[in-house]
Amino acid sequence: MNTTPYSVTRSSQAARIAAILGAVTLVVLIAAPWWAGRADMRLMGELFLYLSLATLWNLMAGYAGLVSVGQQAYVGFGGYMLFALTMFGGLHPLAAIALAGILGALISIPVAVLIFRLRGAYFAIGTWVIAEVFRLGFAQVSALGGGSGSSLPVAIVKSLASKRAMRESLSYWLALGAAVLVISAVYLFLRSRKGLALTAIRDNEMAASSLGIDIWRTKFIVYVVTSAFTAMIGALIFLQKLRISPDAAFSVNDWTAFVIFIVVIGGIGTIEGPIIGTLVFFLLRETLADLGTTYLIVLGVVAIVVMLKAPKGIWGLIRSRFELQIFPLGYRVTKRN
Repeated sequence: MNTTPYSVTRSSQAARIAAILGAVTLVVLIAAPWWAGRADMRLMGELFLYLSLATLWNLMAGYAGLVSVGQQAYVGFGGYMLFALTMFGGLHPLAAIALAGILGALISIPVAVLIFRLRGAYFAIGTWVIAEVFRLGFAQVSALGGGSGSSLPVAIVKSLASKRAMRESLSYWLALGAAVLVISAVYLFLRSRKGLALTAIRDNEMAASSLGIDIWRTKFIVYVVTSAFTAMIGALIFLQKLRISPDAAFSVNDWTAFVIFIVVIGGIGTIEGPIIGTLVFFLLRETLADLGTTYLIVLGVVAIVVMLKAPKGIWGLIRSRFELQIFPLGYRVTKRN
């Protein structure tokens, strides 16, 4: 007979309720082509892709401590690989997206070996320099339009589906599937032994090293996997846009600054943070878009206020007050009734 008055669990009632609500929401979102208009589907597709980018950047910066300001390198690389593999390799766009992820992982290996020699602010600057090298390199490729860019041929676009409505639905489902895949992969990874090691590195790198955790290898794996997924998301982004240019593909404002804003205001180092941050970012963007450059000023003011009043982001503030945990990662000691 077990007489221990305490038990160790991972889940909580809030997590179970959140899982049920999440499953219902997912079913509703999958059915969006039957109840939402084209503009709404495009907006939600963009939201899902930003959520994926923010979740990946949060894994890298919030857990591994790799604060990159050059992730647009892999967004642009993935987009250009989609165009190159479909236009010159004759691949179907879906196969090209998957291959773009593999190529993104391969190209990130020598990049990681190089920039991992840098620390702190120098690492961040190094990632930005690498992204600029990518931008300048692809701007020299005349077969892909050079500096002015290129459009995806109509035949390739129609290979997705013959009707426009079906193509838009497929693009939406791909974006939704990418967000679900990225969040699920990050959640399962953080629950694994490797994820536990990464969490230890986040909390105290020196202590983690003293326990036998290989800091360099763990961060290297995170960087390569994150780069691969980011390249796939980049390919999806430009499959929706149907046109690519160096300035659009490697835009630090669109693919890194906004992503950092989302993670910081939502709550860095948590899975819930990027979800909340993405919703807040799109709410502000859709509300203030008509204000022009003032919209960017408002975003900056919001970010400063959140960092001053809630350094752990909106989700950090909520969790500290109500002790909520939607994605159960750690263990909880509870008293038996």
